[in-house]
Amino acid sequence: MPQSLAKNLIHLVFATKDRRPLLDDGIREELHRYACGTLSDLDSPALVINSVADHGHVLFNLHRTKALADVVMELKRGTSKWIKTKGAQFAAFQWQAGYGAFSVSQSAVTEVREYILGQAEHHRKIDFQEEFRRLLRRYEVEFDERYVWD
Repeated sequence: MPQSLAKNLIHLVFATKDRRPLLDDGIREELHRYACGTLSDLDSPALVINSVADHGHVLFNLHRTKALADVVMELKRGTSKWIKTKGAQFAAFQWQAGYGAFSVSQSAVTEVREYILGQAEHHRKIDFQEEFRRLLRRYEVEFDERYVWD
């Protein structure tokens, strides 16, 4: 086959350092647009981005030649640098060191999109830590609770 084709849909989840509630309504939309542009520059376009005060979710199409860890590193680095320019309250902003990344089938895109868009409602019922544990279990990712949080 002369051409290489791929579609790698990824549901990415990552939090602010120590899950500090720093992503307020005044910054969130602009942050999402910036993150969307960053992913586009990495040839890994976002399908949907949403966040609440202490974490974000991104559904994106990982380019066939890009390593997931590299894309996540660039996304977190770029958005962290950008948000620090948005006021003194963000001067020490950091994302947590880790992240969760889960493969998504094309048939599940609508469900994952709705889940991501419904974050505000979802987090009226459970906190980020419980949500993340549920995702890890759903995707059958083994984890040690001692090393998941920072």
